[in-house]
Amino acid sequence: MQDAVNKTWSGRFNEPVSELVKRYTASVTFDNRMAEVDIQGSLAHATMLNKVGVLSGDDLAAIQRGMAEILDEIRNGTFEWSVDLEDVHMNIERRLTDKIGDAGKRLHTGRSRNDQVATDIRLYLRGAIDAIVGLVRELQRSLVDLADAHASTVLPGFTHLQVAQPVTFGHHMLAYVEMLGRDADRFTDARKRVNLLPLGSAALAGTTYPIDRVYTAELLGFDGVTQNSLDSVSDRDFAIEFTSAAALTMTHLSRLSEELILWMSPRFGFIDIADRFCTGSSIMPQKKNPDVPELVRGKTGRVNGSLIGLLTLMKSQPLAYNKDNQEDKEPLFDTVDTLSDTLRIYADMMRGITVKPEAMKDAVKQGFATATDLADYLVKKGLPFRDAHEAVALAVRYAEEKKRDLSELAIVELKTFSPLIGDDVAEVLTAEGSLAARNHVGGTAPVQVRAQVARWRALLA
Repeated sequence: MQDAVNKTWSGRFNEPVSELVKRYTASVTFDNRMAEVDIQGSLAHATMLNKVGVLSGDDLAAIQRGMAEILDEIRNGTFEWSVDLEDVHMNIERRLTDKIGDAGKRLHTGRSRNDQVATDIRLYLRGAIDAIVGLVRELQRSLVDLADAHASTVLPGFTHLQVAQPVTFGHHMLAYVEMLGRDADRFTDARKRVNLLPLGSAALAGTTYPIDRVYTAELLGFDGVTQNSLDSVSDRDFAIEFTSAAALTMTHLSRLSEELILWMSPRFGFIDIADRFCTGSSIMPQKKNPDVPELVRGKTGRVNGSLIGLLTLMKSQPLAYNKDNQEDKEPLFDTVDTLSDTLRIYADMMRGITVKPEAMKDAVKQGFATATDLADYLVKKGLPFRDAHEAVALAVRYAEEKKRDLSELAIVELKTFSPLIGDDVAEVLTAEGSLAARNHVGGTAPVQVRAQVARWRALLA
């Protein structure tokens, strides 16, 4: 039976695996992206086996030579992947054995596919996290550049999607820089729990060979080793934690996407997005659609779905390893790909944003954005805040009826709402005066925005 010959566990079975089951259980079509880290882990394992006297020097040399040839085949696209061999690990091991004979068969001494795959995923994810943190930083730089260029550009700040108070466009961009800073911190923190070596746990109980797990960890650049063999082979917390951080990052970008979409609409007209990030309509020749931000909103649901899928995958699994865990890779890989592509395109897209300051400033006037400033002005004159709030509310109602902004009302008109109002109120009622007055850490005053830009440039240097 050729199928039995191909299976490492053939001695236990008396009939071949059906073609349908073979296709259903195979993972090589998607886990072959871990080929290079699988080779990396195997070489470290073989080096450790040689160090402790389990593997001869000749066998180690043969394994190193064979793996180098296999790595070349994989990189140049000539390696032949076989569904019959189920996964990336068995494909590489079989090719190695074909090349170097019995030395290839000795490579698996003291390990199981259970701890092997757990090691591969951690090696793969460690590299992915490093790349993603770099992409987050690049997007932050794009946003900091925008914030620097528009540290004084007036923008209506919204609550409940209603004009609330003036802010600057730079201050608004820096809000997302802060969010992304927390995202990078979460990935960096999650990496600490990714970077522990499970290899040596074997199937679930450890191994009888005199292995040196700490040495293997040092060879692979891990910070340490996992401490319980049962947990080591069945743990996917690190994958869930990464996907959770990715979902939160995508949520932040989805929020920014929603704002870009609204701001690009003629109803707002605050910005324009470069043509290379937009598409037109098959029927309406005038259309310019913000497809990239819209897709980011949609792909956020995709990453959220991966998180829920991984949580559901693990929720009922008894210790230790179960075949269910094969389903951890596709949502994890898809999350890495989706987030990486999103960050990469977003960093470029934000450099292609055209800001329209006049439209923003006109919008500030439409919502009585300096009403709170007028109330604060009255409080500083000695009026209790609740009384000031009431006086300004009446003034807003009056201005609305007159179809004028508060700054367009005459002093004599404003005095009808409080005799405390004097000629010095004019500066308070301008958007620029409102911004300048909020001169404290975290405030929207242009001087504070520039200070935050300098702070972030130093952090991102």
